[in-house]
Amino acid sequence: MTERFEKIAAIRNEIEALCLRGELEERGIPHAMQSYYDSAYDGLFQFTGGWGHVEAPAERRDEILEILDAVRRQPAPQDDEADEPEDNDKRG
Repeated sequence: MTERFEKIAAIRNEIEALCLRGELEERGIPHAMQSYYDSAYDGLFQFTGGWGHVEAPAERRDEILEILDAVRRQPAPQDDEADEPEDNDKRG
């Protein structure tokens, strides 16, 4: 029997989508990610409406929303190297 999926939550960006997908796959939660990207409009819908949304069985809604909330609370990765000037001068 095929599970019926419904829209559970909007996804803000691709990083959030990837993190959520990883958590759902790790926990064995059936889901589908739907991106709003449309090449004909060069991503206009993603700019105005968010990256897309996650679909899953209705009975998993609360669990997925808790996971999404945890993903959103994680601090953004910091690129420490971007803040430091490059030392291309190899002279001693």
